[in-house]
Formats: sequence, structure tokens, C-alpha cells
Amino acid sequence: MEPAVTPTVERAGSPKPVRPLAWLWGPAFVAAIAYVDPGNVAANLTAGARFGYLLVWVLVAANVMAMLVQYLSAKSGLVTGRSLPGLLGDRLPRGRRIAYWAQAEAVALATDLAEVLGGAIALKILFGIPLVWGGLIVGVVSMLILAVQTRSGQRPFELTVMGLLLVITIGFTAGLFVSDVSWPETANGLVPRFDGSESVLLAASMLGATVMPHAIYVHSALARDRHGHRPDELPRILQATRWDVGLSMLVAGAVNIAMLLLAAASLQGVAGTDSIEGAHAAITDALGPAFGVLFGIGLLASGLASTSVGCYAGATIMNGLLRITVPLVVRRAVTLVPALAILAAGVNPTTALVLSQVFLSLGIPFALIPLVRITSDRTLMGRHVNGRPLQVTAWVVIALVIALNLALVGLTVLGWG
Repeated sequence: MEPAVTPTVERAGSPKPVRPLAWLWGPAFVAAIAYVDPGNVAANLTAGARFGYLLVWVLVAANVMAMLVQYLSAKSGLVTGRSLPGLLGDRLPRGRRIAYWAQAEAVALATDLAEVLGGAIALKILFGIPLVWGGLIVGVVSMLILAVQTRSGQRPFELTVMGLLLVITIGFTAGLFVSDVSWPETANGLVPRFDGSESVLLAASMLGATVMPHAIYVHSALARDRHGHRPDELPRILQATRWDVGLSMLVAGAVNIAMLLLAAASLQGVAGTDSIEGAHAAITDALGPAFGVLFGIGLLASGLASTSVGCYAGATIMNGLLRITVPLVVRRAVTLVPALAILAAGVNPTTALVLSQVFLSLGIPFALIPLVRITSDRTLMGRHVNGRPLQVTAWVVIALVIALNLALVGLTVLGWG
């Protein structure tokens, strides 16, 4: 039996009080951090500044896809009592298991790079701290967040990350309330369409960056570590999980849409909004310094929360595929090195962030395809196996996500269009 990263639930036979469903929420809100990370910020602001309300429909579609994928991930962990990487590790021979770990580990490192870069940019925006020192500060603070999980357990960690999600929500949506948003144009943006190859690239970036491999891997572990493997209570826990996923994805989707609407209303046609720093400067000029500061605080919270969750995902991947358990704080210290090296080398942080998102796209099929196959396997899932309509829907979603990620790689790397 694969050990949890830090199991915090009672033993299956011990009595426990029946709590309200809302008490069971939390794992999906942690996974939702992946949907409001610095990569999403850059894509959403650029889309709104360049194309106005045109791509609102992309974020709505992405959110619906995310709800389905994250629920399947949580369900796999709850029904089997294993993380998705652990289930894969059981089925792969040693050579393929190590190769699979290598690509998943590379995905986790790319994720961590993006989050540390975003946090470093936020510290530079807010306090003028050089990027390398900013990256180091982000790493140290994320260690403290992970120490909460190590020392105090799953629930305090969830509450800490949920608090950061609240800060992110306030920071990224505050400017919307003083912007002159056109709601008729917003409604018109729900109609799927494009305006040239650049809009296709942005749509692929927004959709492709929504369903992230590490969020799929980690949600199965988060749900298992929080609730344990309790077959007798599965119907109630799965009901709570559906609410958990639905509400958390609605929050993340609302934040992403708010960012796009803010850019469409206040930044459209403004030069320099193709970088996070440029977008911050434009927001400050358009709405005032207070909203610029709130944006910077939201970006900082995004970097801190997402890098902590990314580290948890990396530990889950290593634990499941290599059967090696490394303390989260130790792993955080090791994986911080590549991000600091890139910052020290003087690489443009926004360029590095965009390229990391392209690289992450390559890991999508390796997480999505096994997820649907496992949750559609009756020998593993029993009566909780995916029904035929859900299977068809899931495979259609997978085909769309993979196609969009291939388009993203092609448009960005090969220069298609």
C-alpha cells in the first residue's frame, strides 16, 4: 500500500462524528490554485488587452473541462485509496515506471519554475526586490507553508492555501469593480469564434494552461490524504467532493474571467501588456496605485500558493512512481535551485514563464489518458466506475485538451499560422 504524503485521517474502524458536508470541502480548493497561477494571469491579461471580450468563451469552456477532470482525479483517490501516480506505478514495469516518473518530474519542475518566477515578479513590482532575491524569498516562504502541512496536518494546510486563494481573488478582481465593463460585449464573447492566428494562439494558451498535469496528479492524493479510504462512507464523501470541485472551480473560473474583463475594459490597445510587469504598470496608470498594489499582492499570493501546491504534487509523483518519500521542505529546497539559476542567468522572466507553460502542455496526455482509463475500470472503481455517457464526455474533453495543447506547441515553437 502506497503511503500518503502525510496521512491525517483516522483509522477506518475508529468512530468519528458526522460533520456537515462543508467540513469535507478543501482538497479541490487547494488543487484550484493551479488555475490561478502566474501563467494564467499572463494569458488572461494578454487576451483581454489584445482582443477585448472575444475569448470569454474560452475561459467558460476551460472551467467546465476542469470541473470534470478534477472530479475524476479526486474520485480515483477516494475510491481506490491510492494516488494516481501510485496506481500507475503498480501497473508499469520498472523501466517504464522510471521513464514515466522522469516526464512527470520534469512537469513538476516546470510548474515550480513558473510559480517561483511569478512570485519573484510580484516582489519586484511591490518592493523593487531583484528577481533572484525575490525567488529565494518565495522559496523560503513556501517552505513555511509546507511546514504547516508537515507539522499540523492536512486541514491546516488546506486552510492556509484557501486563505491565499481568498487574497488572490481579492487582488485580481478588485479592479473589475471600478472598470467600465461592457456586459453586452461580455455576453457576445460567449459565442465561440476567433480573429486571426494570434487569437488562436492565445485561446490555446488559456485552454491548454487550464488543465495542468500536476493538478491532476495532486488532487487524487489531496482527496485521499484528507478523507482516507472509507468505502462505507464513499457516497457521502463523493457528494461532498462534487460540491468541493464545483465551488472551487467556480471561484477559479470567476477570477480568470475577471482578469480578462479587467484587461478588456481598461487595458485594450495599451502597449506593453504582453508581460506581467507591463500589465501591472498599465493597471496602475488606468485605475490608480491602490489597484496596482492589490494586483501585485494577488500575484504574490498566487506564486506562493501555487509553488507550495506544485511541490506537494512533485512529492506525490515521486512517492507513487518511485516509492520514495522525501520531506516536503527538503524537496522544496532542492527544486528551488533551477528557478534561481534561471533568474540569476538573466533570462527574461515572462519569456521563461511562457516557455514553461508550453513545456507543461507536453505532459497533459500522460496525466489525462490514464486518469480516464483508471476511473473507467470496473475492477478498480466497482460501482463508482464512470458510466458510458461520462466516459464519452471525458474522452471528448481529452481530445479537445490534447488538440489545443498541440496547437499551442505548434503555434509557439514551430510558428504555425
